[in-house]
Amino acid sequence: MPFRALNLSPQILQAVNEAGYTEPTPIQVAAIPPILAGHDLIGIAQTGTGKTAAFVLPILTKLAASMGDGPRRGTRALVVAPTRELVVQIEENVRAYAKHLPLRMATVFGGVSERPQLEALRSGVELVVATPGRLIDLMGQRAANFSGLEFLVLDEADRMLDMGFLPPIRQIVRALPRKRQTLMFSASLSREIEKLTHEFQQSPKIVEIGRRANPADTVTQLAYEVPSHLKPALLLHLLADPQFDTVLVFTRTKHGADRIARRLESSGIKTGTIHSNRSQNQRLRALKDFKSGAVRVLVATDIAARGIDVDGISHVVNYDFPMHPEDYVHRIGRTGRALAIGDAISFITSEDHGPLRSLERFIGRGIVRKRAEGFDYNAAAPPREERRRGERRVSQPKVEPRLPGNSPRGSGDARRNGHGRGPGAAPRRSWGRSRSR
Repeated sequence: MPFRALNLSPQILQAVNEAGYTEPTPIQVAAIPPILAGHDLIGIAQTGTGKTAAFVLPILTKLAASMGDGPRRGTRALVVAPTRELVVQIEENVRAYAKHLPLRMATVFGGVSERPQLEALRSGVELVVATPGRLIDLMGQRAANFSGLEFLVLDEADRMLDMGFLPPIRQIVRALPRKRQTLMFSASLSREIEKLTHEFQQSPKIVEIGRRANPADTVTQLAYEVPSHLKPALLLHLLADPQFDTVLVFTRTKHGADRIARRLESSGIKTGTIHSNRSQNQRLRALKDFKSGAVRVLVATDIAARGIDVDGISHVVNYDFPMHPEDYVHRIGRTGRALAIGDAISFITSEDHGPLRSLERFIGRGIVRKRAEGFDYNAAAPPREERRRGERRVSQPKVEPRLPGNSPRGSGDARRNGHGRGPGAAPRRSWGRSRSR
């Protein structure tokens, strides 16, 4: 089916054609007609299937029908997304599709000065893309005019629940007109998401593409067995293969991301990093360099798992195995996007075998175990003197065991960015629990 069969406006069709798109993806084919017909909608699809265009194209078409008629009426469309990276990505898509429209839009997110955002909202814009926290702040300053709002989009709704954003989302929705079209997009349809539909939507249409909570079928998934101390050497070994040309590496902590990036840079591999200790400008620059090919490898924590939308990522490497099965799905969804093929490689230590089996039950498929060809596990072992120093540290008699309650509380990425699991957050599934059916 060509895009012209979807009844999009001529300006939108022209922009889509200039962007090089010829046929809509399944989620776009299924979602665009009911949105154009005015229905509330729940869109469920695997990551990388074109969900953003599925709501942006019909909203722009409906805005274009009355754009320029009479005085501006304030913001007509609001898109709420969980992370600043995702907000920026949505903005890029909107500007590309609206290039032939007199659309005024604003982005609202933390980590940068709020003054330009305040001025943009007060000047009057038709479309706003925002993270919940900063939007609440600016609404408190009476900067936004949502009295004429027609469209509300909650993008990555499951992620926003995971990050504890339900209370601010409820606060935002209470300030909006009751008569509006509400669209909710998510990678999975959990019981918590279904409860939200009753709270925020009116008789929504449900569009579901593919299997729930499953990675794209175009992603080849592999698990590479490796001792913990050899993971840096194994990563360098894999990157020696020229087929690993655009690689996204995920770590559990921001400090681990920095260590890996330094190791790769010292080996002559151009590398960028994205995590909560990086400023917004640094994160945007790293993402821009990764998109342009200026850096070959991007090392990130899970804060970026859903905010990175880069065409042509050849490999995703789970340097540290993720703590939750949902995180795995969204990490590897950065490759194999829009029906392209890609590889997802997970480094598996002896401690990860149980979580790996739990993951396989969660996604309903087995993951092939491998040992890297040509990788000399003996030669790659750390020097003997370094091992001896490590053994001496372990055997110190004065080191007391950690008492219960004194264990570290994680990397702090989420807490320092307002992404903690606050009241109302949906329960996260841990590897140790059995999945309810």
